Amino acid sequence: MRVDNYVHPEEKKVVDEKRIKMLKLFSKIATATCILMYVSYIPQIIANFSGNPVNPVQPAVAMINATLWTGYGWLKTYKDWPIIISNVPGIFFGLVTIVTIYIH
Repeated sequence: MRVDNYVHPEEKKVVDEKRIKMLKLFSKIATATCILMYVSYIPQIIANFSGNPVNPVQPAVAMINATLWTGYGWLKTYKDWPIIISNVPGIFFGLVTIVTIYIH
């Protein structure tokens, strides 16, 4: 099992242009929906400031998950920018949600 995206030059395969375009579009859509998922924490942050704190478990697990995925994308031989870009907001919004639970 390969755990990285490095491919030895002798093992490289020709990839169809149509497939490349489809994958680029797919990565952009997936990145946008992932960012929207984390932006959806804004109502929870507002609820925290309104005196109705939310349970910290879900934002904490989401923040840990986003941190792990960001690290994975960063540490690959070739940085996986869609993974990094889509999960950095999860770190930020998860942390802000958790902090606002306790400082409301």
